Amino acid sequence: MRTLLNVIWVVLGGFWLWLEYMFFGIIACLLIVTIPAGIASFRIASYALWPFGREVVETPNAGIMSGLANIIWFLVAGLWLAIGHITTAAAQAITIVGIPLAVANLKMIPVTCFPFGKQVVPGRGII
Repeated sequence: MRTLLNVIWVVLGGFWLWLEYMFFGIIACLLIVTIPAGIASFRIASYALWPFGREVVETPNAGIMSGLANIIWFLVAGLWLAIGHITTAAAQAITIVGIPLAVANLKMIPVTCFPFGKQVVPGRGII
């Protein structure tokens, strides 16, 4: 079931979300000081491309720097990526088949806005 949902996800919006994250990751890697943001964007890009069967968990020892990086990330890229998720979720929710995809899209918004101090791990549930 996960593989089927992931394939449908890639076709109905996951590829475009992946491209957004890759774009922001490449832009962030242009400067040395923003390379950690680029790495975080690439990590989320893999999750945005194939989300079902994985989940996001908090990293226990994130620290204060991850909090500051999250604030900067939100202002520069997180807000725009979250708008992309909301737009994609609205388009996916129009059909019955797209409703689970829209729900998964909305579940990605917290990690989209604040990626530092979070980790993508294999999940137990479908979504």
